[in-house]
Amino acid sequence: MTLNDSTLLHSVVQSYDTTLAKQCPAETVDDRRLPHDEKLLEALDRIGIKRLAGRRKEAQRLLRENGATHNVFDLFEAPRTWQFDPVPLIINAQEWQQIEAGLIQRAELLNRILADIYGPRRLLEKGLLPPELVFTHRGFLWPCADLLPPDQRHLNVYSANLTRGRDGRFWVLEDRSMPQRGSGYALENRIVLTRSFPRLFQDFQVHRLAMYYRALRNSLSLMARHNRNDPRIVVLTPGPEDPTYFEHAYFAGYLGYPLIQGGDLIARNGCVWMKSLGGLRQVDVIIRRLEDERCDPLELRGDSLFGIPGLLEAIRLGNVVTANAIGSGVLENPALLAFLPGLCRQLLGEELKLPSIATWWCGQARERDFVLNNLEKLIVRPIHPIVGVKDLVPGQGSHAQRTSWRNRILAQPYLYVGQEPACPATSPSFVSDKIESRPCIFSAFLTAHDGSYMVMPGGLARSNIKTSDPHVVSLEGEICKDTWVLTAEPDKQVNLWRQAQPNQLIEPLLGPMPSRTAENLFWAARYAERTEATARLLRSILLKLRESNEFHDPDDRENLHYLLRALTHVTSTFPGFVGKNAEELLADPRGELLSLAKDIERPGSLRASLRGLRRSTYAVRDQLPADAWRVVDNMQQHWNPRLTRYQIGSGRLHESISQLILQLVAFSGLTHENMSRETAWLMLNIGRRLERAQNLINLLRATLVPCYAPNVEAQMMETVLATSNSLIVFRRRYRSFMQLSTVLELLLMDDNYPRSLAYQLCQLQQHLNELPREKLTTRPQADEKVITEAATRLKQANCKVMTQTSGTSGTYLLLEDLLLEQKNSLNQFSTALTQLYFSPTQVPQQLNSLVRDMAS
Repeated sequence: MTLNDSTLLHSVVQSYDTTLAKQCPAETVDDRRLPHDEKLLEALDRIGIKRLAGRRKEAQRLLRENGATHNVFDLFEAPRTWQFDPVPLIINAQEWQQIEAGLIQRAELLNRILADIYGPRRLLEKGLLPPELVFTHRGFLWPCADLLPPDQRHLNVYSANLTRGRDGRFWVLEDRSMPQRGSGYALENRIVLTRSFPRLFQDFQVHRLAMYYRALRNSLSLMARHNRNDPRIVVLTPGPEDPTYFEHAYFAGYLGYPLIQGGDLIARNGCVWMKSLGGLRQVDVIIRRLEDERCDPLELRGDSLFGIPGLLEAIRLGNVVTANAIGSGVLENPALLAFLPGLCRQLLGEELKLPSIATWWCGQARERDFVLNNLEKLIVRPIHPIVGVKDLVPGQGSHAQRTSWRNRILAQPYLYVGQEPACPATSPSFVSDKIESRPCIFSAFLTAHDGSYMVMPGGLARSNIKTSDPHVVSLEGEICKDTWVLTAEPDKQVNLWRQAQPNQLIEPLLGPMPSRTAENLFWAARYAERTEATARLLRSILLKLRESNEFHDPDDRENLHYLLRALTHVTSTFPGFVGKNAEELLADPRGELLSLAKDIERPGSLRASLRGLRRSTYAVRDQLPADAWRVVDNMQQHWNPRLTRYQIGSGRLHESISQLILQLVAFSGLTHENMSRETAWLMLNIGRRLERAQNLINLLRATLVPCYAPNVEAQMMETVLATSNSLIVFRRRYRSFMQLSTVLELLLMDDNYPRSLAYQLCQLQQHLNELPREKLTTRPQADEKVITEAATRLKQANCKVMTQTSGTSGTYLLLEDLLLEQKNSLNQFSTALTQLYFSPTQVPQQLNSLVRDMAS
């Protein structure tokens, strides 16, 4: 075989190319509906369009509540839940048998190619693969050369995008060896479809998916070089900002593995360790959801903030393995499709069972000339993503764009390929409340299993609701659907639970908590408490604003001004009501109040705090009760008061804030009453108690430290009690007798009252004692020491003494000193806690690789 043997693929797909050249005419195979599609349409007809639409709406609600999104944080108002098509793509048993055999062959072939590229490189020496095709692709990583052990499978998981062509055959559009995308979405689609349309499953015999995940989990366990009986396996994700983070979390939760980020891992002594609250724990297997080049900033991409410095060295020493092997991205080179038939004959001694989409690599003269002569008919793309370079699609490029592409190809032909446009067959889809035909592709997923591969009997199908053009599939308007593989007989129930033996004693598995998970729980509680404190103070101010406008009492107006200044201090939204234009804002506070309620880009506003709450809870949703996540999602979905500054006093904002407070209270109650008193709950409650203590101190410093006239002081104390949700308790305890010393006694000194400062300090002391202690043999006690000293100092305070004025300062100086001292202590505690639990080790850094990347 020579380099030009890639052209043999053209004859294999000749009939397919001929069909494409005719613009996919209507008289093609898929216009005659397949028997299983007819049966599906009959079942849908029995359900009825109205009920079908209702159940689709219910399915979309389930997806949104489950957080099934492509990207969460681009838009606060509308996280993008994927669009769900209740009509599945159906593949019969005979078709699937052919697809399954072809995919397994393809995975085995790619695994051997990968091993050769990073090992002996015989394919390059014999001229079976052009060096320019391999070495110019961004997925080829020189530091990974000779990194892969010869006795190990390197392509552990693999996926392919396929479609049924108009000739009735299945074609591979692209191979995926980088972190798999879609297997988690496929599982979620199946679960939602089963819940929303149970009758459909009664009419069809459909393969279940659990067997695939069981094989995947077993395969991952066998990958461990050490500790195979109980390997520590983790899922590495870039973080919640990644567009497919939902799938990362869903996948990790379903398989029972910790979901971690690069900052949770550290390479030390030739091993990789997970930072946990209980110390460092050695990791055996890493399931990557992170691109190859970002995995190790010491040897790969120097500016990566997501990887683990020293990871490649740990892999070389055989102390950790990754799935897939780092460097496997080289297999995603689309130019490789043209060489697979010849490589399959060479390496496997077989013909390629699943043909690829016709591809011409411009690194060969004849293929380059063919592409240049057919720019208006082919899809032309780079072999890897290039910034600012978009694919050239037939019918969409101008003459100037084609000229630009021609010059680009002539300058660096090895970087580009031409491909025939995909012309997928159509399948039924539920579009605009009716069943229509739409072109469809689907992603299939494989895992290594018993010396070969197992294919998920299903997958993630995608079609387009905005067009019936067969050339357009993966554009705006894409919808996802389940893929059903039919069986000849009912599929048996399979789940991931292990079978217990009679009378077997099973101990609960309480694994170490990654430090990043603990940190997100800590901040989720802080954002929840911060949002509630801001909402309660805003509600009190709106009430006082209404009273001031209604009664025109000077005392009301003065009290309102003090509260507005306090709002700026409590939320740290300076300059606000204390800055240069304070007098103007105090005279008409409506615009500033509206900003504090709605402006998401303003730190300290309600919407900014809500966004922080959602981000933190989304990252640890597997640790929270399901209803708690739904409450957070509901708050995020509905908190967007559509008001103008002239409607601030209408009562609508007050009502919206009251509803928000009820939802925040529901979140607190759900986490308090439905979480086991383990490490997750401890970190959540530590964050809550710390934030509540700091908010209370800020409120008291801004409102009760200044001295007022008696009438104003009485109003201020009542407002402070109401804002801290303590007015009823105070009235019941002290009747109608109100003075500053009794208010402070309740809010500062009562260690049995959940809203008091003393109670927060007691809870922090208790929770610290229950946190894991084996983390360091000589663990510093800075966090305990600071809280103990703060609690002791508070107990020694005398409320009556603190309420005595000092000179002509116009403030209660002793009270101010106490509150400032407590604030500083809590800040020191927060710093100590962060250093001990969230950043327990220093990450090694190497600057020369970063400098090299910046220079290049």
